[in-house]
Amino acid sequence: MTAPHRDSFDPSAPARAGGGIFGLPGSEEEAGVVVVGVPFEATTSYGRGTARGPAAVRAASEQVDLFDVATGHPWRAGIFMRPLDPGVVARDEEACALAAPIVAAGGDVAGDAQLERGLARVNELGGEVNDLVAAQVGDVLDRGKLPAVVGGDHSVAFGPLRACAERFPGLGVLHFDAHADLREAYEGFTWSHASILFNAVERLDVARVVQVGIRDLCDEEHARIVDSGGRIHAVLDRDWARARMAGEDLLALAARAVERLPEHVYVTFDVDGLDPSLCPHTGTPVPGGLGWNEALAWLEVLARSGRRVVGVDVNEVNPGPPLAEGERDSIDSIVGARLLYKLIGTALQTRG
Repeated sequence: MTAPHRDSFDPSAPARAGGGIFGLPGSEEEAGVVVVGVPFEATTSYGRGTARGPAAVRAASEQVDLFDVATGHPWRAGIFMRPLDPGVVARDEEACALAAPIVAAGGDVAGDAQLERGLARVNELGGEVNDLVAAQVGDVLDRGKLPAVVGGDHSVAFGPLRACAERFPGLGVLHFDAHADLREAYEGFTWSHASILFNAVERLDVARVVQVGIRDLCDEEHARIVDSGGRIHAVLDRDWARARMAGEDLLALAARAVERLPEHVYVTFDVDGLDPSLCPHTGTPVPGGLGWNEALAWLEVLARSGRRVVGVDVNEVNPGPPLAEGERDSIDSIVGARLLYKLIGTALQTRG
């Protein structure tokens, strides 16, 4: 943030009406961080609502204190959130309507011409969203700024991953999630939320993936990890929990995992990687997961590792049932907004 209002802005004051994300003033040109909301959730296979995630995180961000003990003053870099792309909104509406009967059928569309056409169209729309988001994130990167994406379901991470991998070949991915997301075209959806890491590994120049919090995966996904030759390293929640109960040094465990990553790292964070008490409305909650401070410890280890974070995302924030006017934000939205600020602060620490 380089404009004159930087010195006059009081980060300790309540957010003012008309301010931007986190209550900050300033334009995109002045900001070092650009947040891109992607309200798309067509392939959600259980609980819906993540398309409202970007707006909910934006609203809850006004309650985030801008001084952060671990990362200092991320707000000073300038953080700007772009308006939601109406093209993404329109594609989400069309794709969700077409996907609903496909999900209800468990993806078994063979012989049903209408469902087959619907599946093909959902896949086409998902590809178009990928293109739109990749273009937005590529523009942010090309101007030397940090992109931060807010979903939507986890499928929206492919666009920013593609933009980053094109500019930073041999990209590393630090992936927080309850699920491995290594299924191929889950329920027939090429761009499924359950296939995001499969697509990243198979379609992009991604050298190494470290997965954290994984506790719900199928045989196919487990085999893909085992057979990856170390390209995919999963820190299973079971092993993390046992290390914690045994009193092992969790920071050292995290540091060993992060050491597997190359110089340039993209962080993708599905909030169901956290203990579900933190985000109870997320679409596919699973018992177990990282506590809040455990997740932050991973980010602090990453910040100290010497790697450079080139992009971040927060996905699967479902604010729950719409609130009446005057009601406060759900814990999901509060956690999502604070997690976004922590990710931004971590990334900025790695960028000098």
